[in-house]
Amino acid sequence: MKLPKLVLTDIDGVWTDGGMYYAQNGNEWKKFNTADSAGVLFFQLLKIPVGIITGEQTTIVENRAKKLNINILKMGVKNKLDVVNELAKNMNIKLEDIAYIGDDINDIQVLKSVGVSATPADAPEYVASFAKYRMKKNGGSGVFREFSEFILSECALMDDVIKIYLNSIRSQ
Repeated sequence: MKLPKLVLTDIDGVWTDGGMYYAQNGNEWKKFNTADSAGVLFFQLLKIPVGIITGEQTTIVENRAKKLNINILKMGVKNKLDVVNELAKNMNIKLEDIAYIGDDINDIQVLKSVGVSATPADAPEYVASFAKYRMKKNGGSGVFREFSEFILSECALMDDVIKIYLNSIRSQ
């Protein structure tokens, strides 16, 4: 496997269990698994940008992206492949230089087009059939971290990332 130059992810059904929680007053909640933040950190330590592409338009996702220093955030997206093509063009990279994890029908075009693609374990079979890999964890259970560790392990970089991290906290 070739190390990606850009890592992209869907949110609902990947970082969350896909549930949307509403209060009587209209407030909405999403539950994120904190394990996924380490997956973002691993790529950031290697200077590989991470981006979120989602059909949802919500402050909750915007706040999560800010907290994790994710600079690429595309919300309210109808055609995710158009966004991925635009990002590749702007970064002067090819689609095969991109890794993507998604779980639903609106992810299929991207899953088919990028170099490394995966779904959570609980993605529908007809979606997973378009991805190169199916992770063992379900959406909302740390699957983005699993995806990150899988890529870094396949590229024999997991030990390097751990060393970079340990050196970064020693120098603080």
